[in-house]
Amino acid sequence: MSLIGDGLEKAVQKAFTRPAPKSAGAQMRYLVKQLGGTKAVAQTLRISQRTVERYVKNQIKKPRPDLAARLEREVKKRWQPQIRAKAKAKAASTGGIVIDTRARLGYTAPVGSTDQDRIRHLTVALPPQHAARLFDAQEAGAPDHQLQEIAAQALKEVYFQDGGRRAGSLEEVRFTDIEHLEFDL
Repeated sequence: MSLIGDGLEKAVQKAFTRPAPKSAGAQMRYLVKQLGGTKAVAQTLRISQRTVERYVKNQIKKPRPDLAARLEREVKKRWQPQIRAKAKAKAASTGGIVIDTRARLGYTAPVGSTDQDRIRHLTVALPPQHAARLFDAQEAGAPDHQLQEIAAQALKEVYFQDGGRRAGSLEEVRFTDIEHLEFDL
């Protein structure tokens, strides 16, 4: 997936009320129940249907590292959909989202201002409308660069322009070379 998309996903996963299944057998059984059969799970995980059946019966207990990663990702993607939806709705309507990043930030501004890019460490609370834009774009399958542009626009309005109280002539914010990125609801 993408850096920003993964960060949003991890933030939503912090809202889970129960831990996701840990063992390979429990994860397979959960996916079989969710997807409606071993054939669908086999196609999703790109393994044979017989292998899925052997995991379900606990005949195989330890998956290869690449399969274990795919299995965990697919389970977490489907785990507690109602809790996930409530967390997103709350962030998009009342709570907003907090972005903690260390990245190169710069901006385009009128002549005479210092607009050179530099590494900054920011922890900024973004209002609900920005959280809604990020989650909507993520659900629509937006690529990472588009999510990055939405985050840059949000940082421009909240951090650089302080909600319209300063830097009114700021045109564009560049958000590149991301070293660290974390979201919190």
